[in-house]
Amino acid sequence: MTNSPADERAAEARADAASAGAGGESGESILDELTALRAELEQANAHYQRAVADYQNLQRRSQQERIEHTRSTLTSVVRGFLPIADDLGRALDSVPPELARHQWLEGVRLVRQKFQSVLEAAGVSEIAALGERFDPQIHEAVGYGPGDDGKVVQLVQAGYAIGDRVIRPAMVLVGSGASDGIPPRDAGADSFQD
Repeated sequence: MTNSPADERAAEARADAASAGAGGESGESILDELTALRAELEQANAHYQRAVADYQNLQRRSQQERIEHTRSTLTSVVRGFLPIADDLGRALDSVPPELARHQWLEGVRLVRQKFQSVLEAAGVSEIAALGERFDPQIHEAVGYGPGDDGKVVQLVQAGYAIGDRVIRPAMVLVGSGASDGIPPRDAGADSFQD
């Protein structure tokens, strides 16, 4: 085991004290040297504690940066695949009734389900929209429609989030407050919030 410089100085000070006692050196100088060594030891200990704290902070920041990088990469990849999910959904929604019983259509449905399962396994969830109160943080209004004022009455395009981070807002139509037409909403209103 290697001794620290402070330990070596303390050992030298003890040796000097022993020889000084034999040689008649004053006790005051030994006491001053011991006090100086203690102060040096305390300073070295304080430097060590700061270095440990700095290292722990660096580890924490590095871990947070890795998590953020992973989340950012996942978000980028998922954004690239969302148009494919949209296309699969539109294809399935537009199948004519006379083709609805074909086996290949069931295969396409299974592909879409697997795709959704992969997204869910990655922590991606669809944003609730239909019937919900319009929230500009997670919904993007593209127009008005008949229905309850300020509520989402039609989903135009599904929105997705990873945890609390919105990847793509849900594109929606918001209720105008009318049951058959759109007019009751203020023409000058530029916000869907109450």
